[in-house]
Amino acid sequence: MKEKLKKIFEKYKILLNENQLLQFEKYYQFLVEENKKYNLTSITDEEDVVFKHFLDSVLPEKYITSNASCIDVGTGAGFPAIPLKIVRPDLFVCMVDSLQKRVNFLNQTINMLGLKNIEAHHARAEDFAVKNREKFDFALSRAVAQVPTLSEYLLPFVKIGGKVIMYKSQKVEEELCSGEKAIKVLGGKVEDVIKMRIDEIDAERNFIIIKKVQNTPQKYPRGKNLPKTKPIL
Repeated sequence: MKEKLKKIFEKYKILLNENQLLQFEKYYQFLVEENKKYNLTSITDEEDVVFKHFLDSVLPEKYITSNASCIDVGTGAGFPAIPLKIVRPDLFVCMVDSLQKRVNFLNQTINMLGLKNIEAHHARAEDFAVKNREKFDFALSRAVAQVPTLSEYLLPFVKIGGKVIMYKSQKVEEELCSGEKAIKVLGGKVEDVIKMRIDEIDAERNFIIIKKVQNTPQKYPRGKNLPKTKPIL
């Protein structure tokens, strides 16, 4: 697996040393083993994990500044946070997930891989935001949610001048159109949409980068699942 990883990542201009390759290999093995118990991901085939989880997670790493603090909201089995941390050990990374079993897995993974300056927290985003408002340089998410919903979960965590990175597949223009009001209300401004392709799996990837330009009003993010059931439109 290490040789395959090295070649694939090199193609996408990401160079991995021997320790990083070993960390990815261990991560994969542990993920597959624990998945039998906890149903962490539906993707377990080695090649699929390499492209759809590992590579996909790290594709926008060059847009994250050195020594930045990052929060990954709805991290699940650690995507994109753990692959980003492996590739970018300079980052401080905070992972938040609402399921304890996933957080247990994440803490075990952190210890097994010997990662430093990375934390996993069991919490809902709106609860975690109470004591962590506008604290991070970057907020990230690969969660399957529309732009208005994700904006409400992510923008409150980011400092003014910081950025949100949303991982998206297709129809990104439609989503951005529906999210225009939410982004503005929450203090953000769309800075860029980075379009990439993963040729090997014929997949289009889009990374929406939103810059925080003003403070998020205190009432956001709302509780009671309102960002999903009644998004800002």
